[in-house]
Amino acid sequence: MGSYIVKRILLTVPLLIIISFITFVLINLSPLDPAVVVLQAQEVPQITDELIAQTNKALGFDQPFMIQYVNWIMAVVQLDFGNSYVSGEPVWSLMGPAFMNTLKLTLVSSVFIIALSILLGVICAMREGKLLDRSVRGVSFFLTAMPSYWLAAMMIWYFSVKLDLLPTSGMDSYRSYILPVIVITVSYTGIYFRTVRSSMLSNMNEDYVLYARASGLSEKKVTLHILRNSLQVAVSIFCMAIPIVLGSTVVIENVFAWPGLGRLSVKSILSRDFPIIQAYVLMLAVTFVLFNTLSDIINAAMNPRLRKEF
Repeated sequence: MGSYIVKRILLTVPLLIIISFITFVLINLSPLDPAVVVLQAQEVPQITDELIAQTNKALGFDQPFMIQYVNWIMAVVQLDFGNSYVSGEPVWSLMGPAFMNTLKLTLVSSVFIIALSILLGVICAMREGKLLDRSVRGVSFFLTAMPSYWLAAMMIWYFSVKLDLLPTSGMDSYRSYILPVIVITVSYTGIYFRTVRSSMLSNMNEDYVLYARASGLSEKKVTLHILRNSLQVAVSIFCMAIPIVLGSTVVIENVFAWPGLGRLSVKSILSRDFPIIQAYVLMLAVTFVLFNTLSDIINAAMNPRLRKEF
């Protein structure tokens, strides 16, 4: 298992280098002169050619492209993403707190998504075709079809404005988590529980289930065996759910005024603050790679045959 983990981690290195290069290239494909963007962001009243040349030299924009990339990636390894064009503050000092706030919201939401998906998936599989199964799938389809921003607005209006039970926005206490977590959980549980249900139904028809029941195992133990085997398929999906939720909180964070990456990224895009946009894109891409690697390792731990095939 140890050699598998080392090989799997080493495989991420070239992938991360490629991702970082693509991120750097895409940001630099902008037709705007970065020096002009910096000066505009700093609200310089008159931008002259001499001022542009001085800015290019000061920030290293006049160096060859590959030199710029190497300098950038070497700094990124040390969590130095440069300075914001707008505020002049280090990017990481802005990204770090925002990332932690988004990560907290993501982790809490993911716990509820995974728990509800497993619970509903098992219940629906055990009651396949019955009223409970059809009702749960129908309600989940209806809730999943609702746009998250509309659902968030309706919940704010009812629970915060009309009933005055929960805060409308901000991140002041545990009560601030309730509405955003409900909206995110509703949006994703309807998708993921179907995967658990399908996997459970597939395993229920396997021979080992028939043999287990013929051997006299209780229905509870048989269900646990089915669930354990079914979760091997769901592990990859659940692991990838975390970066997916992390990257899709832009709407929720803006509706609930959550001080996270989503709000920061939208603000940076509107102000053309390229270093923050660059760091945001790279951070999300790295998160996807890391959680994909983690899901492979968990699957290999649960299924030794995968380690031999690697």
